[in-house]
Amino acid sequence: MSVELKSRTKSFTLSIIDLTEKLNSTSAQRVVQNQLIRSGTSIGANYRAACRARSDREFIAKLRIVLEKSDESCFWLEIIEDKKWLNSTSILKEANELTAIFVSSIKKMNNKIM
Repeated sequence: MSVELKSRTKSFTLSIIDLTEKLNSTSAQRVVQNQLIRSGTSIGANYRAACRARSDREFIAKLRIVLEKSDESCFWLEIIEDKKWLNSTSILKEANELTAIFVSSIKKMNNKIM
C-alpha cells in the first residue's frame, strides 16, 4: 500500500502521543487519555499489518480494524474538544481525513473482489 499513508499514520500516532501528554491528571481525563492513546496509536500499527496482508480479503479485514480505531479516535478527540480540555482541532481534522481514506479504500477493495 501507500508509503505516504504509512508515514501519515505514523505522524498521526506521534501527534496523539503529544496531545495526550498535555492532558491533566483528573480521573476523567486519564480515562479519555488512555482510550485515545490506545485507539490513536493502533491506527499506524494496524495499517502496517494490513499492508502485509496475504490476500485482498485479509487486507479488507485488517483495514476494517484500522477504520474502527480511526473512528474511535475521532470520538475521543471530539470529547476533548467538547470539554475544552485542549485544542485538538487539527488532530481531529486529520483523524476525520484518515477515516474517510480508510472508508474509501475498503469500498474500492470490496468492489475489486466482487
